Amino acid sequence: MMYRLIGETAMVVHFVFLVYMAVGGFLAWRWPRTIWLHAAVAAWGLLSVLTGIECPLTVVEDWGRRGAGQAGLPPTGFIDHYIEGVIYPEEHTNLVRWAVAALVFTSWTGYVLRRR
Repeated sequence: MMYRLIGETAMVVHFVFLVYMAVGGFLAWRWPRTIWLHAAVAAWGLLSVLTGIECPLTVVEDWGRRGAGQAGLPPTGFIDHYIEGVIYPEEHTNLVRWAVAALVFTSWTGYVLRRR
């Protein structure tokens, strides 16, 4: 039971992380000190996209699921399993990545303009 809880918790935290990466900069408009957390999250997202480095949350979820006797995540990872082909078609991956980058850029631009 504990392994399953670890796997499920890692999955939920991963989704929250991805949502925060996309729109967390807008939260900094209200809570300015959170811009540093968002910068770190956005940097991790960029590093992950550019290098293909595996997210530690994916490793934890896979470990928890396998420990619970469930099928682990596929070798392609969290995004391919839960998002690509599920939320949007795979052929739109680059479009979605650019849309997230545009959201981050817009949120940071708004942050700078609001801080003046």
